[in-house]
This record gives sequence, structure tokens and C-alpha cells, in this order.
Amino acid sequence: MSTIEVRVPQLPESVADATLVAWRKQPGDAVSRDENLVDLETDKVVLEVPAPVSGVLRELKVANGTTVTGGQVLAVIEEGATAAAGAAPAVAADVGRRPGEVAAPRESADTRKESDKLAPSVRRLVEEHKLAPTDIAGSGRDGRITKGDVLSHIADKGAAPVAAPAPASKPAAAAAAPSLPAGQRDERRVPMTRLRARIAERLVQAQSTAAMLTTFNEVDLKAVNELRARYKEKFEKEHGARLGFMSFFVKACVEALKRFPVVNASVDGNDIVYHEYYDVGVAVSTERGLIVPVLRNADQLGFGEIEKSVVGYATRAREGQLTLEELTGGTFTITNGGVFGSLLSTPILNMPQSAILGMHKIQERPVVVDGQVVVRPMMYLALSYDHRLVDGKEAVQFLVSVKDSLEDPARLMLQI
Repeated sequence: MSTIEVRVPQLPESVADATLVAWRKQPGDAVSRDENLVDLETDKVVLEVPAPVSGVLRELKVANGTTVTGGQVLAVIEEGATAAAGAAPAVAADVGRRPGEVAAPRESADTRKESDKLAPSVRRLVEEHKLAPTDIAGSGRDGRITKGDVLSHIADKGAAPVAAPAPASKPAAAAAAPSLPAGQRDERRVPMTRLRARIAERLVQAQSTAAMLTTFNEVDLKAVNELRARYKEKFEKEHGARLGFMSFFVKACVEALKRFPVVNASVDGNDIVYHEYYDVGVAVSTERGLIVPVLRNADQLGFGEIEKSVVGYATRAREGQLTLEELTGGTFTITNGGVFGSLLSTPILNMPQSAILGMHKIQERPVVVDGQVVVRPMMYLALSYDHRLVDGKEAVQFLVSVKDSLEDPARLMLQI
């Protein structure tokens, strides 16, 4: 029987290396072709490395937590072999663990099957605390286990730490020491994930590189709400997706970008790069952190296509299934803090883009319309921009253009 090496797949040019997060199989386990063997975390996504052939996993070459590069050997599979009864060799199993880790009991078939369904961040938390997924009640879609479910399970299961034995003798002065308040005062130090470290790096880069400024406005969403209520059922039946707010905002931003192309531009050294296309990033919050999948050629997409794409991106982002290509590029970004209840904020630029629009919570407020005080669904808008190439006049007019399109959605159809 021949042996086959499992290697790190070729990484994109923008990704130098990856971190081996967790082995899904151990030496001695039978594997099937295309079955996931190991999770690799890059700056943006978690990659699954499938088995190239069916057989038995004989050796792990790299331990959890190791940084790996494209083409590096990860493991060896004996093609066509069958798993032997009994435990796997202890020496081989030790390679998959970090130094100092104690060997955990091997998972049952049911436990491993449930573990394979978990998102990478949830799976990592389960393994760190040596939990069985079958013992945790899932509250996510189709009964999936979320990070919150795991944390709740840990809290319910947790017990007070065992007190250390007292020293044989203590100085008399120790008896007079003030007593500490009751309750746990533990600390836990964990390394940043690759994604969190990358987010931190890019946020600091934006603050230190761009001359960042934010301008604000507010928009009356009464007309948008009426359109959504009027065509909600027909739209969902026709396009297979709910008519949300994001499609209106994407369309309004694209029209404004056409009028003010410098907002769609970026700085490259001493040059200004004007993009003649409209790739709009939509920020999505996941358990691993904030990521920004990109709607390519957003000017060519209809309302239905935008809504389906946004929902699909959000679902796949939370399951860790987005590709690097879907997270790369973008000429403008929209972020919605309103889904978490934010009333007002100053979003940070997604470099090297020159602007980002912040949506916020819709709140009914009294406003004056035609001399009358009426209650309207209002939202504050924030546009953060790079003052190195975008002047205040252009930023303000851009935001007014977005506001006008949303308050009179017919403009979006007529492109006026």
C-alpha cells in the first residue's frame, strides 16, 4: 500500500501563512476521500483541508497552533488501509497536541459526528474545555450549537476551584491581613486569533494613516417602510428573499458614488486611484470577529440579487464558509451598528478605501414636516472619510444624496 502526503493548499498571494487550529482526525483513524482532516486559520477565513484519498491516517507532522505555509506537509495517509482495532499509537497522537497538553479520551463516533458540524470557533471552544457536543443544547439554526450555547453550558457546569492546602506555618502578622471579597477573581489569558490580530492591525493602520473625519445626517425612512410593507409578500415570492433595508442603502450609495467618484477612489502613494466599478462591502459580525464580504459590481445588481447575496454572505460567514476571494477588495463599505442597538457611531475606514457609511438604529422621533410636528421612523447616518482626498463639501453632498434617494425611493428607479 502506498503512502500519500497531506499538504497545505496553495495560499493566495495576499496570505503568507496560516495557523493550524485543530486536527479533526488522529493517527489510526480511517478517513474517506474529501473528508475534512484539519482546520487552518488565515487572516480572513478558516480553511478546511480534505483528505486526498481514502485510507488510514498514519502520522501527524504538525501540532495544533503551529504556523504553516503553502505546500508544507501536514500528515501522511496510508492509501487503501483499514483502521486497526484498539487505540492509536501514543507517540503519533502526541504530535497533534501542544507541548504540555494531556491526552484526552478519544471521541466516540457520535461525539465526533456532532463536532464536525460545529463552526470552527465553536469547535475550538468545545475542545479547549474538553466538552462533548452531544451534551450541549443548540439554539442556532437547525439546532446548531453557537458560541453562546457553549459558554452557557460551561457556566452551568462550572464548580468552585479546590482550595490549595494551607502552609504548615504562617507569620503572626499574616493573621491581620485584610480578607479578600467573596467570589471568584480569575483571569484567563488567550492568544488572539489570526482574524482578531488582523482586525486590530488594520484598525490601527486606518487611524495612523488616514486623515479620518466623520460627517452626520439623518434620514426619514417612512417611504422605504411603506414600499417594503406594500411589496413584501410579492418580493419574497418572486426573489426568494425578504425585502430588507440593505438593498435600498446599497442602491442609494451606488448612485451617490457615481455622482462623487472621489468617494469611490483610494490613495496609492502620491496617486489617487479612481475605480470605474462599484464593489460594495457589507460588514458582517461573526463569532470570530467582523468581516466584510464584497458585492461585486453592485451597480449591476437588482434589489432581489442584493438581498439574496447579503443573506447568503451572512449565513456562510457565521459558518466560516466564505472564500478569500469573497472577502478581498471592495471600493466602499457599509456597516450597520443598528442591528445591535447603536444610535450613533463613527465607523473606522476599511483601508485602503476612502469612505465608509454607518447605518444605525431606526427610532421613531417627532420631526417637523410642512410646518406640522409628526412622528417618523428616523435613522442617523454617519460617513467617515479620508480627508486626504475627499473634501468636506463632497462628503456632505454624498451623504445628502444618499438621504434624498432613501426619502424618495423612486429616484433609485429613475436614477435621478
